[in-house]
Amino acid sequence: MSVQEAQNTRQSEGEGDGDGTADAPRGGVPGGRLVTGIAWTVLLLGLWLWGREATDAGEGLSRPATGDMAAAGRPPDVPLPPAHAPLGDARPQRLDVPELGIRAPVMDRGLDTGGAIEPPPFDRPGSVGWYADGVRPGAAGTALMVGHVDTETRPAVFYELSTLEPGETIRVARDDAPAAEFTVDDVQVLTRDGFDAQQAYGPRDTGRAELRLITCGGTFDRTTNSYTANVVVSAYLTGTAS
Repeated sequence: MSVQEAQNTRQSEGEGDGDGTADAPRGGVPGGRLVTGIAWTVLLLGLWLWGREATDAGEGLSRPATGDMAAAGRPPDVPLPPAHAPLGDARPQRLDVPELGIRAPVMDRGLDTGGAIEPPPFDRPGSVGWYADGVRPGAAGTALMVGHVDTETRPAVFYELSTLEPGETIRVARDDAPAAEFTVDDVQVLTRDGFDAQQAYGPRDTGRAELRLITCGGTFDRTTNSYTANVVVSAYLTGTAS
């Protein structure tokens, strides 16, 4: 199955009432609905297939995706800091995105019976799911985190995810270890047709510690009960924070 095409609408969420849901997203609050299982199955099955086929890939990607995947990318005049050496293994506890007001608990997620990565439960839209059988954030390789875009009544954790810009910061608080600090280097828009999971989620630079934040977005298709788009934010380790 292929992943849905992605969106230009930027989504996120913040601290709000303590569950990670934004009280006042910087992009406004349209009426929403919770991303349903079918939408996540399409998206996350693609991640699962990538994980099985590309985990041992020996070469990174040196440029933004092109063709069937348009990349918001980074403007050529945005200076980015050098990569920090990968950190030791530590489990993630919280995801912070200061520019979006996100301060969300992280949940371990595995594969469901259909072979897809399980998203956070529908009753916890303010949480972020981390693929616990994959790379730990801060370690060498690509760590994967997923989150809902909205609920029936309000934004969810990644409602404004696509408003992130190159150079902005993502922090992952980790067990008994310094927080891993990542810098955004691009935001990709993924088309449904011709989706290439390795191109989207594979390492951009072999040996780096990288992070992907993934959500659905775009228009909600009531016929298929799913969103028509996906947003993938790519970031790489640039430091640590207490």
